[in-house]
Amino acid sequence: MCRTLGWLDEERSRTSPQADMATLRRVHDGAYLQALNAASDQGSVSAEWRERYNFGTMENPIFPHVFERAATTVGGSILSAQLALEGNVVFHPAGGTHHGRPDRASGFCYFNDPVFALLTFLDAGLERVLYVDVDAHHGDGVFDYFADEERVACVSLHESDRWPYTGLLVEQSARTLNVPVPQGTNDSEYELAWRKLVMPFIERLDPQAIVITCGADALAGDPLSKMALSNNALWHAVLELCALPAASVVLGGGGYNPWTTVRCWAGLWGNLSGGDWAAPLPDAALAILSGFESDLVDEDELEPHWLDRLDDPLQDASAREEIATLVEHLRGVHRLA
Repeated sequence: MCRTLGWLDEERSRTSPQADMATLRRVHDGAYLQALNAASDQGSVSAEWRERYNFGTMENPIFPHVFERAATTVGGSILSAQLALEGNVVFHPAGGTHHGRPDRASGFCYFNDPVFALLTFLDAGLERVLYVDVDAHHGDGVFDYFADEERVACVSLHESDRWPYTGLLVEQSARTLNVPVPQGTNDSEYELAWRKLVMPFIERLDPQAIVITCGADALAGDPLSKMALSNNALWHAVLELCALPAASVVLGGGGYNPWTTVRCWAGLWGNLSGGDWAAPLPDAALAILSGFESDLVDEDELEPHWLDRLDDPLQDASAREEIATLVEHLRGVHRLA
């Protein structure tokens, strides 16, 4: 879609390298790496590996070149952080595999590329590094990896009572903000939480670098969550973070509706790169949208704007009292004026 709209050129894009074994071993267990590599080559998984490493399942399937694909995602996140240190804002949409564990796969994530981006910033000597996750699912793998690292703060705004069932309201600290919002959270409610809670918390941290996982599964119409955001809400959040005086890396993440996911990330690329917004979309872009199929989205669930424009209509119903109460509670917990 970005190429079709003229937003992808050599000057403003790079090809992700593939992280090698030595690099991957910094975060991931050697035996796990060897097993995943072998399973990727063989196209099959033993019962022992499935039980021990949690791949070869419906949640974490083995497909051709799965190891190379996951390693390239890591390489892209490392390169993104390196380019951000040079003064660029970098978007790596294949990144955002935030559930990956050192010794096993989890939640469609085989490695944890956000961790590698954050480590790249720490390797550069930065002392105040921030991770912000706006995926509908809590980024448990990243939060747990840096639980004892004082130089890294973590923020997540995610759907409550949703897998992996972490990021609870009680899980707060001086460098951890978890904001579990209820089903049906709309743009107005998101803006309330963002403006009165998330941004004041982040501004107090004064980060030198930021890694953002911008999963598209918080959007209305995603089959694996029940939030109700327009892509404008996510664009606004990411652009505000990237406007801070900090090195900025933006990653992808979850997204299980091809129409909403592609439009969100393509529009985000266009916003970040200063792309010229075509209205209406050219025929080649319309053909991309009309050509999608999904086993998770029924044909009668398709919204007309998914097929003819990048931006969603605003989901700006009034904010519910439970959202206001949640925000005020967390403002008190974190002593935000």
